[in-house]
Amino acid sequence: MTYRILKLVCSLLVYVFLRPQVTGLHNVPRRGPVIIASNHLSVIDSIILPLVVPRHVTFIAKAEYWTGRGLKGRLSRWFFTTMGHIPVDRDDPRAGQRSLQDALHVLERGGAFGIYPEGTRSRDGRLHPGRTGVAWLALAGGTPVVPVAMHGTEKVQPVGRRLPRPVRGVRVEFGVPIDPNRQITATLRPAQARRELTDQVMTSIHQLSGQELAA
Repeated sequence: MTYRILKLVCSLLVYVFLRPQVTGLHNVPRRGPVIIASNHLSVIDSIILPLVVPRHVTFIAKAEYWTGRGLKGRLSRWFFTTMGHIPVDRDDPRAGQRSLQDALHVLERGGAFGIYPEGTRSRDGRLHPGRTGVAWLALAGGTPVVPVAMHGTEKVQPVGRRLPRPVRGVRVEFGVPIDPNRQITATLRPAQARRELTDQVMTSIHQLSGQELAA
């Protein structure tokens, strides 16, 4: 109930101040496991993206959101816990794999999991090569991947800005799902399969976003 109320309030704020245009939402299945893989331009992506999807989307978030002090720290901890996000300690070399295991459990329960294959925000606006965690999840769970392109969120909350500003022109574009069972041949070694599937996901995101590719 708390999650629903929080999502409703945040959705109203986002649609009033940003008026995001959403296309291709029919590509996101209404039930069953699905991975939503997006480019990443701003911190606010992790707020806008789950708000426009008509189902609960779980994300991985840095552990600092749970460890802050004072009123801001308590609000941050409450918000990310209520949204059901998974904390990850970026200084722990084993944390990444543990967070993927947690994400796999979300998918095994029939949930939706959101991921940024680039691993972090793009600071130069270009689309950077994807890490293979998205493919590991898709192949381990036999889960379709829906590519997503966020447009204009870097203007709402640029890197270094603490609070968002009401800038219009935000768009969220959902692409055609990628089925790992159909895209990857059984003759590939596991590492090759993960790399190939990741590249397919990034190609789809690039086609949707139109971003310049980073070397």
